[in-house]
Amino acid sequence: MDFSTKIRMGEAVAKMSEAELARKIGTTPQAFNQRVKTGKFKYEELEQMAQAMGAELIVNFRFPDGTEV
Repeated sequence: MDFSTKIRMGEAVAKMSEAELARKIGTTPQAFNQRVKTGKFKYEELEQMAQAMGAELIVNFRFPDGTEV
């Protein structure tokens, strides 16, 4: 699942509109919408979004043997 989909799902769980999330992270709804369409975000931006939605950002690599890094 791509980050754009995860962001939209997070907004739904947080009961927050995309425009509200955009404002909370200090950008305009229009600029944020363009970023969501491309799906290209810096790690720091994902952290900001998680914090704004009251969530925890967890990113890891999971290997076939069950190892997670």
